[in-house]
Amino acid sequence: MLTTKVFRNGNSQAVRIPADLAYSQTEMELQIERIGDELRIRPLKPSLEGVLARFARFDDSFMAEGRGDQEQAERDRAWRSMQPSGGDVKAG
Repeated sequence: MLTTKVFRNGNSQAVRIPADLAYSQTEMELQIERIGDELRIRPLKPSLEGVLARFARFDDSFMAEGRGDQEQAERDRAWRSMQPSGGDVKAG
């Protein structure tokens, strides 16, 4: 187990992460939470917030002609052949 020290950085406390535990990226956001007397630090996972706003920026011409004909993957054909209705899956 590695040890490190807490130090002051302005009005905050900071922790120096030993090189053996350092993240490869230096410009990243981290999430920190207190669990009992421990602090858990981990990379901030991308959220889905804003995804709908990105989709809203597509205008009516985006994929207006659909996706076109696409070859069906072999695994999809095999899966559909195992369905009792012959592959016609209905939402319910």
